[in-house]
Amino acid sequence: MDDITASAFLTGRPRPERPIPMARPLFDEATYAAVREVLASGRLAQGPWVLAFEERFAIWSDAPFAFAVSSGTAALLLALMALGIGPGDEVITTPFTFAATANVALFLGARPVFADIDPVTLNLDPEDAARRITPRTRAIIVVHLYGHPCDMEAFQTLCERHGLALIEDAAHAPGAEYRGRRVGSFGIGCFSFYATKNLTTGEGGMVTTHDPQLARRLRMLRDHGQSAKYVHEQLGLNFRMTELQAAMGIEQMRHIEAWNARRREIADFYSRNLQGVRLPATVPGCTPVYHLYTIRVPPAIRGALRERLWAAGIETGVHYPTPVYRQPLYQRLGYTEALPHAEAAAREVLSLPIHPALREGEVRYIVEAVNALVDKLSGG
Repeated sequence: MDDITASAFLTGRPRPERPIPMARPLFDEATYAAVREVLASGRLAQGPWVLAFEERFAIWSDAPFAFAVSSGTAALLLALMALGIGPGDEVITTPFTFAATANVALFLGARPVFADIDPVTLNLDPEDAARRITPRTRAIIVVHLYGHPCDMEAFQTLCERHGLALIEDAAHAPGAEYRGRRVGSFGIGCFSFYATKNLTTGEGGMVTTHDPQLARRLRMLRDHGQSAKYVHEQLGLNFRMTELQAAMGIEQMRHIEAWNARRREIADFYSRNLQGVRLPATVPGCTPVYHLYTIRVPPAIRGALRERLWAAGIETGVHYPTPVYRQPLYQRLGYTEALPHAEAAAREVLSLPIHPALREGEVRYIVEAVNALVDKLSGG
């Protein structure tokens, strides 16, 4: 194969001075002012900014209770802790996700049970999940992968029929909607505000619920199990969010709708103009927020395509290269079943840059580079 560079065949566009990143957080002057105000106050932990962030997020996410926590992983862990899930219990989830989704169950002594994914959306398949329910099953964790909602009607019906808790890993999906309703409001919502997320506080997360009793447990568990200062009712730890993070989060919320709309515009342009690749699907009734725009390409060319896109100044990602059950930890625990749709997706997925800071010229350059390279690498 001849060496392929962007300048060799793109339509006269110069290579970017700096690589186009997968994600780029945005902060305005109001954010800097809010952070300075927190620093000047001298109160840095679990104060009025955290409370205000929780109140705004609860209203925005269509859930009456919201609790800010230290990370998205903490949100998932607290959800399981509040449900009392532990040794002897099983939690059904997807293998095509970041390992934290399953690790939290394992950390509490429960057993993650993996069901295959839908070959179109790459979200957890409700029919395969139903086949894996046993008397030990306590909960199902769905993941709104890449910001596209899962089939929440199917999962709500399934959980109600079997008396299971429904947990939504919405780390990729703040603001996404299923039939006009925000994700995270169907079950226990778990959000991540990691540095690359649609809404970021650097690190951080949020847990949402409609259940007042569960809300009380969540509030205590994230703060050493305290119902009042120095009154420890449960075994909890410190999963609190800082005031600095909350100040950032409040300012991010002022822009999240516009930013998500911009992500959808970029995704629409990609979908109308990319050629020779399998595009992400959007199911009717779902409004995704495109935390990631992930195409599928033949495994034989994915590695070379990534290398040449990087040479052309375009960062890409693979989300995710290995199903969770194939991780060394899970292999040592005896996980042997291979799920065909998850295996196929892991070999083919490739994520392109998508974030509100992308300029029009960059978006067009990405499309031209992908189209030209896919054609060349495919023998066109």
